[in-house]
Amino acid sequence: MSLTGTPFFATAIMVAALAVLVPLLGWHRVKGSALVRGAVRLLMVVTAQASAVLVVFVAVNDANGLYDTWGDLLGTDSHVVAAPDLGADGTGGHGVAGRPRVRQSFTAADESDLGAGVRVTQLTGRVSGAEGEVYVWLPPQYDDPAFRDKDFPVAELLPGYPGSARDWFTNLDVARQLAPLMNKGEVKPFILVAPRTSLLPGRDTGCANVPGVVNADTWLSVDVRKMVTDNFRADTEADGWAVAGISAGAHCSAKLAIEHPDRYRAGIALSGYNDPAAEPGSVTAGDPALRRRTDPLWMLTHAKRPPRTSLFLTGQSGDGYEDGLALRAAAKPPTRIWVRETAGGHLNSVWRPLVPDLFRWLSGQVSGVKSAQHPRPAPLTGRMGAHAAVVRAAAGGGVRGEK
Repeated sequence: MSLTGTPFFATAIMVAALAVLVPLLGWHRVKGSALVRGAVRLLMVVTAQASAVLVVFVAVNDANGLYDTWGDLLGTDSHVVAAPDLGADGTGGHGVAGRPRVRQSFTAADESDLGAGVRVTQLTGRVSGAEGEVYVWLPPQYDDPAFRDKDFPVAELLPGYPGSARDWFTNLDVARQLAPLMNKGEVKPFILVAPRTSLLPGRDTGCANVPGVVNADTWLSVDVRKMVTDNFRADTEADGWAVAGISAGAHCSAKLAIEHPDRYRAGIALSGYNDPAAEPGSVTAGDPALRRRTDPLWMLTHAKRPPRTSLFLTGQSGDGYEDGLALRAAAKPPTRIWVRETAGGHLNSVWRPLVPDLFRWLSGQVSGVKSAQHPRPAPLTGRMGAHAAVVRAAAGGGVRGEK
């Protein structure tokens, strides 16, 4: 059973209620010597207290989308099968365009808190050597016959650390908020993709490639991307792709958008940071050279040429705002950066209301629905909210600001 969602929360509440009820009804019915009676009563009290703590933990975990599984919580699960040195381009020098399609099985993600139409697959990254779940939501227009020969833009959604891939759907309500705006034409019909980012037990990957440790960058920007374009009518060009993240995921989105303008045209970063050491558990922070190379500000100022990408960064003073201003000050055309100051803390309740405006902005940065430019994957059998489907897959000038 997942540590997030209604079933586990309801179970925890029932256990807590039972743990309180048992001593109320059985306190004076305990038999045996004084020592035995004392031990049993102490056990009942401790159990009641532990169950109450469990309810609080589950509530906090649900509210913040921290841990999906016991393995994530205990730091015992690794999602890295191999981590070869893939070179500067993150593909091992072989690219991905010529790699064959592979059939990928999707099932309905039936947790009610995810909302309707979300599907999930377990992906094995054939290039990165990482593996994990990837959630996908299709826009309302996807099944419209008028769009059957059209490619759709894609937004890759990244949680914080620790964080669940489900977080954007559960705690930020991204699909519920955007679906009506897509129907009204206020927001482009994005395919929303939320991959696992917690790949190492008890450590944040920083969305970087670290040979021998993890290839998180390639997992997100190559393997997940190819899975989407192989499975769905998704744009294959950078103009149709964006990445968005919160907290540690915001650091990742800025990093990926700056580092890979050939893969992403825009990025959204909510309460992020530039220096990887801002996350003590980051695998990139311990090595000075790696820490420097994975800092979005350093990457921007040391790029051979300014990347053609757009970024929208938000944060409050001391929590991402100054980092965003630093990136905006360093940007040169064609890089474009917007910064918005927020207030209220490092919380989902602060980020959630920003989603509609940010995706309106994002709709102006990426290409919209366009005629298909590549062979179509096998057609889906309908929206996944109702059933499972099997589809095809692979395992400064020009700178604007807003305050």
